[in-house]
Amino acid sequence: MQHPDFQLSRCTGRKKALCIGINYVGQRNELRGCVNDASSVYHFLVDYQHYKKEDIVYLSDEAQDPRSHPTRANMLNAMRWLVQDAHPHDSLFFHYSGHGGQTKDLDGDEVDGLDEVIFPVDYEHAGTIIDDVLHETMVKPLPPGCRLTSCHSGSYHSNGRVKQGQVTRRFKERKSTPADVISWSGCMDSQTSADTVENGLAVGAMSYAFIKVLKRNPEISYMKLLQGLREILNKRYSQKPQLSSSHRMPRRGNGVVCPAVIIHAFMRCAAIELG
Repeated sequence: MQHPDFQLSRCTGRKKALCIGINYVGQRNELRGCVNDASSVYHFLVDYQHYKKEDIVYLSDEAQDPRSHPTRANMLNAMRWLVQDAHPHDSLFFHYSGHGGQTKDLDGDEVDGLDEVIFPVDYEHAGTIIDDVLHETMVKPLPPGCRLTSCHSGSYHSNGRVKQGQVTRRFKERKSTPADVISWSGCMDSQTSADTVENGLAVGAMSYAFIKVLKRNPEISYMKLLQGLREILNKRYSQKPQLSSSHRMPRRGNGVVCPAVIIHAFMRCAAIELG
């Protein structure tokens, strides 16, 4: 289901990032390590991937500035900023560490009848953000050749390519993209992504493994990165990371290397069920 105007990114343009971590302190289903995740990714981008601090927006529920709180409005504004004025061969990074879940699909584009959602810190009164909104906000505006990579625990970030026979006509119409979109999943849809403690800090097992593999081999291909993630997580956890993309990816060689960008949204812990 590759878009006819698809263009592979060379990742030679501008680099921008959005990192979001939400622990939901004082709320139901409070988490522990999501803010640590977002902080670790932020420092990894600056120290190892050469992102400029002024080109990164960081939102967390520990922030003192209300403009940096991960409210629904702030998150959507930051997503729009991320893709604003995007050009071919830009590298855009999106990291989300927080709760995810599912809700009834109302427009008929999901074969399983469910939309995936993420939970802003104020979701109880402002609402969630469904995958259709994420696609419209961060994927649809991208030009051919612009790289966006998503990493998460489920299938919420529709990247325009899924297995043949598992798509509706509306999905093809709405979710196909000429941009270079790569999707990392922390686990299969039937699983949840685990917490762990590393160096005395609560963090997500997937994000910890992600950074560890890339520090060890920054020039790694996406297929080798997937293999490395599975090897690390398989030692202690049942979750199995997944990789998909908006284009066909070679199973051998380094044809998909783009070390300048590791863009991912990572939903943590048990999903919240919605009616």
